[in-house]
Amino acid sequence: MSLYAQRGVSAQKEEVHAAIQHLDQGLYPNAFCKLYADYLGGQSDYINIMHADGAGTKSILAYIYWKETGDASIWKGIAQDAIAMNLDDLLCVGIYDQILFSSTIDRNKSVITGEVLSVLINGTQDFFTTLKKFGVNIEFLGGETADVGDVVRTIAVNGTMTARWPKSKLITNDLIAPGQVIVGFSSHGKATYETEYNSGLGSNGLTSARHDVLSKEYATKYPETFEPALNAQVVYIGKNKVTDELEIPGFGSVSVGKLLLSPTRTYAPLVKAILSQHFEVVKGMIHCSGGGQTKCMKYLPGNMRIIKDNLMEPPPIFKLIQENSGANTKEMYQVFNMGHRLEIFTDAASATALIEIAKSFNTEAQIIGRVEASEQKELVLAGSFGKEVFPY
Repeated sequence: MSLYAQRGVSAQKEEVHAAIQHLDQGLYPNAFCKLYADYLGGQSDYINIMHADGAGTKSILAYIYWKETGDASIWKGIAQDAIAMNLDDLLCVGIYDQILFSSTIDRNKSVITGEVLSVLINGTQDFFTTLKKFGVNIEFLGGETADVGDVVRTIAVNGTMTARWPKSKLITNDLIAPGQVIVGFSSHGKATYETEYNSGLGSNGLTSARHDVLSKEYATKYPETFEPALNAQVVYIGKNKVTDELEIPGFGSVSVGKLLLSPTRTYAPLVKAILSQHFEVVKGMIHCSGGGQTKCMKYLPGNMRIIKDNLMEPPPIFKLIQENSGANTKEMYQVFNMGHRLEIFTDAASATALIEIAKSFNTEAQIIGRVEASEQKELVLAGSFGKEVFPY
């Protein structure tokens, strides 16, 4: 059993998928998000969407960092995480503007102060203000902030996004087909709209990242940060403190805590530019979130083989996690994005234009794979690590 599973987490969310398998899949079952008829406007050529996601257990990392350093500003990144995990899912169905957002914050008041709430709430608005500069308009409608110490040990930060969008501008993944290439967009570095180095970790796999990298001393100091029923052998098994420094080529020394807590990069400015200029060549989009590099398999419109054999070099944060945990390559690529969190399926001739737009935002992009005909759905990952095959 993987360390991830031993900590009570499923990278593939098998139980969740089993629970929802009989629910209506919406108008476009292969789309990255569930899309419904336009109940809000009553027009047959529009859809409605309401989508929920959050920062997950990354908030526990922020809690430890805050307690260790006294730096409450770290919570601003958690606000961005809750937004980006929603927004970048919407991007994958083509929605990048005129969006409504409502936040949900559940806290244990005995350990989470009003200062933290202030940073989270104001950080949410600050992030939307930044996005508006790039023509991505999201209105913050407030939300629910509840003191639920009997339920939550520290804090849970989540949100819901709603939009109304024309069907003619949707990406439904129904056009993904053999012969296409896959362009991957880097999750790390420093995009033109970011203020500091982004490790690329995002907001998935943080249960493993936290326990694999951080020292056992945090189990004693902060017992509220983990499930007490867990086997001690999988709780904070790493060698690092959040204040340890790691050298990042081209960016200097960055603390381990800051690397783990890099705010989830949104691709919204980049995707808006791509869809505004080249909508017709985008055949499918995948947000490599929960499930990492295997995420694409769930959204294919038929039997085909996905081959990713020109993957980006994983950035330092993933090497740090793997060195601490001893996890094998297959588990790493199932849990983490490993260097690119957005994929666009397109024809080979159009890939260059998409890559050039990414460069204009100082974001690395390259053709990382292709689609082949197959009698079954299958994913092949290949690189210096060898080859891993994932049947669906």
